[in-house]
Amino acid sequence: MANNGNKNQQNQQKGELILEDVNRVFRMPGAPACHALKNCSFTVPRGSLTVLVGPSGCGKSTLANIAAGYDHADSGKVLLDGKPVTGPGRDRIMVFQETALWPWMTVMKNATFGPTMLGGMNKSEAEDRAMALLDKVGLRDFRDKYPAQLSGGMQRRAELCRALVMNPKVMILDEPFRGLDVMTRELMQEYLLTLYRETGLTMLFITSEIEEALFLGDQILVMTNLPGTVKTTVEVDLPRPRDFKVLATERYRQIKSEVMESLYEEGAKIFAKLDGAGDLLGSCRAGS
Repeated sequence: MANNGNKNQQNQQKGELILEDVNRVFRMPGAPACHALKNCSFTVPRGSLTVLVGPSGCGKSTLANIAAGYDHADSGKVLLDGKPVTGPGRDRIMVFQETALWPWMTVMKNATFGPTMLGGMNKSEAEDRAMALLDKVGLRDFRDKYPAQLSGGMQRRAELCRALVMNPKVMILDEPFRGLDVMTRELMQEYLLTLYRETGLTMLFITSEIEEALFLGDQILVMTNLPGTVKTTVEVDLPRPRDFKVLATERYRQIKSEVMESLYEEGAKIFAKLDGAGDLLGSCRAGS
């Protein structure tokens, strides 16, 4: 327990991610420019679990890739602990929508490859860290299995462990539980909250699911339609540690209503452009 406390304290002192006036335009010959992000600004406080939600195609994944260093902003700043982000780095780890486990490596080798090759850890240290994390998510007995031998939920757990073995300052998760069945998705959310509580890691979580955002987040950033920007920040002042009983509370319903209204406003703007769309915002509110 002392080691967990030290890691928690260490991570709480690091990992503040700031985006300032970020713009991203995609251009292709013979096609109009697509302004994906416009003057997008937000802060992911150190040690927080911040969730980004928005309409489909609003630039959420583009923002995640820019924060991780896999893409670049055309203008604006991305700062980690006050230093510019200019490319990928082991201080930022990304978990993608689709599984990124190497199929020719066992679970253990997947988890230790990055730290030993890129993170400066020796094999013994990396394996000890990996085993402790695999224990937490119930994969100790599957450490010698290959990804194809695991279920979708088990693969996701293995990927979370692989990311955490690197001991990053920030973890960026781009809809990591998309495509999982409802029960597995809820279990994965519980696993993630357990890992978050025990590591104190800064997390930026991308999702299209309002309930997932509310269950996980300390704050929810709601994005507009294209060109995407953060239109509002909703503080999630639900107590931690959380379990699914929180979904039945009045405060949960109040926050959900606030987030839904903000998102429906964006949906209404899309459908208002279509003939005969009617008052989508009004109908959504009536049905919520």
